[in-house]
Amino acid sequence: MLRFRSLGSGSAGNATLVEASSGGIGASGSLCTTRLLVDCGFGLRALETRLAQAGVEPSQIDAIFVTHEHSDHVGGAAAFSKRYSTPVWMSHGTWQGARQPALAERLCVAADGVVIALGALQLTPFAVPHDAQEPLQLCCSDGQRQLGILTDLGHATDSVLQHLSRCNALFLEFNHDNDLLQQGPYPAFLKQRVAGKLGHLSNADAAQIAATVNHAGLGPVVAAHLSRQNNRPGLVRTALSQALGRLPHEVDIADQATGCGWTQV
Repeated sequence: MLRFRSLGSGSAGNATLVEASSGGIGASGSLCTTRLLVDCGFGLRALETRLAQAGVEPSQIDAIFVTHEHSDHVGGAAAFSKRYSTPVWMSHGTWQGARQPALAERLCVAADGVVIALGALQLTPFAVPHDAQEPLQLCCSDGQRQLGILTDLGHATDSVLQHLSRCNALFLEFNHDNDLLQQGPYPAFLKQRVAGKLGHLSNADAAQIAATVNHAGLGPVVAAHLSRQNNRPGLVRTALSQALGRLPHEVDIADQATGCGWTQV
């Protein structure tokens, strides 16, 4: 069984919980479960609260995977790892960019295309174009089903699309609406950064990705990392539902305050 839950998604902090259960039985008589936290952009207390709301104890997190060094993705990783002795996976470039020496004690280095075996999970990191030192996004599998996590990139390369092409579920960035961004309060340089090839996905670009990788086996697609200033949930629902040929109410969105509920892959 493979499922995921956003604990919060947006520029103020990001964390996504991925859980897989194997066929083995643990000492308690229950299924052996592996839990991965993808990004750790909240402070320690806030993250503990959000995990409690998901029904998970912090000590049950088997590893953290940090996609890149921006504070809304890595900000709480060192404190969490230190308190709960949790291994932290990230690229060498992300490690250099994060500048958090406390992470060194439990650091595990990830690389583009190199599979990571983590209990009942198999993780495949893949490189993405973003304004960070060595950003990686992630495919997660329990051996039968596959989840693609794709946030924080300016555009989709052929390699990115190939990694997503066999996914059964997606957690996909819909950062901004182009018109709202250009008409909004951001200074010109920031508008250029967000909309650039190393920035963030617009609704139109994300919808095109969803349409390109859509197939009969693709189930839930959760929209993520929406900008509060430059996007609206209604615009995202329309764009994504049209891309997938689904009704708007069939589209789920992870928000900053509460993320989204558990989603079965």
